[in-house]
Amino acid sequence: MRDLLMIPGPVDVDADVLQAMSGPVPGHLDAGFIATFGRALKRLREVSLAPGAQPFVVSGSGTLAMELAVANLIEPGDRALVVNTGYFSDRMAHILERHGAKVTHVRAASVGSAPEVAQVEAELRSGGFKLMTVTHVDTSTAVLAPVEPLVKAARQYGVLAVVDGVCATAGEAFQQDAWGADVYLTASQKAVGVPPGLALLTVSPRALAAWKARKAPVASVYADWAEWLPVMEAYEAGKPAYFATPPTSLVCALDVSLGQILAEGMEARFERHRRMARAFRAAWSALGLRLVPTSEAVAANTLSAVYYPDGVDATLVGRVKAQGVAIAGGLHPEIKTRYFRVGHMNRVSAGDVLVTVGAIERALHAAGHRAFAPGTAVAAAQSALSG
Repeated sequence: MRDLLMIPGPVDVDADVLQAMSGPVPGHLDAGFIATFGRALKRLREVSLAPGAQPFVVSGSGTLAMELAVANLIEPGDRALVVNTGYFSDRMAHILERHGAKVTHVRAASVGSAPEVAQVEAELRSGGFKLMTVTHVDTSTAVLAPVEPLVKAARQYGVLAVVDGVCATAGEAFQQDAWGADVYLTASQKAVGVPPGLALLTVSPRALAAWKARKAPVASVYADWAEWLPVMEAYEAGKPAYFATPPTSLVCALDVSLGQILAEGMEARFERHRRMARAFRAAWSALGLRLVPTSEAVAANTLSAVYYPDGVDATLVGRVKAQGVAIAGGLHPEIKTRYFRVGHMNRVSAGDVLVTVGAIERALHAAGHRAFAPGTAVAAAQSALSG
């Protein structure tokens, strides 16, 4: 019997999504695959709530999705503003610098917090930035950035807004067109609900215009939108095209998963993720545990990052696994050994929440943390789910 997978990605994948990958591998020029790929592109646009955007589906990880955004919009010497909430904001800055950007950070006051919108606006007001990046949910800290006002501020000051939605897309509320984000990027293995291997972007007409106006060629051939755009346009139009062979089985899985997401409804899906997160937060409180996010306002709905209590260390992760549930240790370098992470995205159900909380309760008790009555956290989570 396999462990319940409750790490912050890869996530547990629906059986119908897996079934879509289990048949004979389709050829990338097969008529049936062309129709599937075209439908997946349309569905990705709908999931991002971006009817005016150009979708890209490329073989690669979330880091490639970050580079696909940066490589096409940044030229050497351009100034970029990074709204920094943790490990993956630092990674975005690294990619920006590799492509020649002059990077300014607006950093959170402490690990687990997000920069104030007013701080970011003050930097934007100073002028000179071509692009601003913000990590919607940083997987290292479970911090949820105030994306909507940040994106709107960037638009106000004429700055392109790139939002890293790797740990957020299809789990956290986001409206790309309505809020004015220029690129929303993600990966397949988290709330999108597909095995790892796909880099996904939806790109605004404004971002495409900025790319077309660049003076220097894109430094990476594989990341150049010029190579991929004709392919995406052709498949959506029901025609074959080729640059590099797409991962056909994964695209079939993506199409099924996006269809499931849209059938649930975006608002219903966002609310389900909020409900699961509230139940976990009720459980952490009942266990006397402290979250890495410094307030509920910046606490993500797709995962929890939780400090170990006094006397408990990273061996807790193994103790929980012995109870049949896989969770993750820390990632942020400043606090890596001091906390654990629990993913609760995609198809996570109320039953999964209760099983996970029960396993963590028992593991904490075995590790010597007994500042709670057995069953307290499960009851708190159950109450939150019923409320």
